[in-house]
Amino acid sequence: MGETIKIHETAFLTATFRSIDENLSGDPFAKLWQNEKTDLWLKEYINNVSTEEPYCHCLRNRYFLDQIKKSIKQNNIEILINFGSGFSMYPFLLDENLIHIEIDKPEIVEHKKQKIEDWQNKSLIPKRDIHFLGVDFNEEYESELVPKIMSVKKDKRSFILIEGVLFFLGKKETISLFSLFDSLQNKGDLIGSVSFQNNVSETISFKKMLAFLAKKLTKDQELDYQLIDDEFYQNIENYKLTDKQDFFSLSKKYRHATSLSKGEILNETMYLLEKIGSKKI
Repeated sequence: MGETIKIHETAFLTATFRSIDENLSGDPFAKLWQNEKTDLWLKEYINNVSTEEPYCHCLRNRYFLDQIKKSIKQNNIEILINFGSGFSMYPFLLDENLIHIEIDKPEIVEHKKQKIEDWQNKSLIPKRDIHFLGVDFNEEYESELVPKIMSVKKDKRSFILIEGVLFFLGKKETISLFSLFDSLQNKGDLIGSVSFQNNVSETISFKKMLAFLAKKLTKDQELDYQLIDDEFYQNIENYKLTDKQDFFSLSKKYRHATSLSKGEILNETMYLLEKIGSKKI
């Protein structure tokens, strides 16, 4: 396949990964995003990077799905704010009373909104309370985004989820994002985050991924990326790290077997943070 992929188009690929094993991902709706073009990308990706990649995404989806369900019960979470929501289908996998704010690039949220309305009209997915906000995290966005979020959130207990975003951001942008989260949340609110640790850069699967992206991303997109170790999450002001998982720990938990070596698996780390300080003004 000679076609290039834009970064925002990787959302189709991620959704297709989640549909590979619905029992593992807990997502029977991800398959709605499948299309012929993405199926070709998927085949080339797993052939050139790692055959285990779909299951990495299934496990990640399942982990956060279960954590959000648990948080709704234990922390009285009323709203899920998904930064870099892509084509994830959490709203339709969770309690109908949960409010959702989905934030991503304008072209992503507009397409997602249209497709969801179409599928709901066809009774393929249930109705949910979803608010779509388009933003580019690499540009100035806070002054416009915060009032829009707060008009929906108000003082409701929140779970903020950020998947598949930090890899493409710099340290400065990441620090700004978590400062923004602090300003939005109250004591007891939660953050779920995903990133690659520095040691992943030495694995063959990571090197293969970079080679794949260099070949497939459009030429106007830079291949800068960010790796984040535990210390970043352990030192976020007003938050405490309450859980940490990766592909291998989640594979044990959800009884997923693999025959690949550790270096052949693109291992992401999932973090759960709880706000322990006062709301930032």
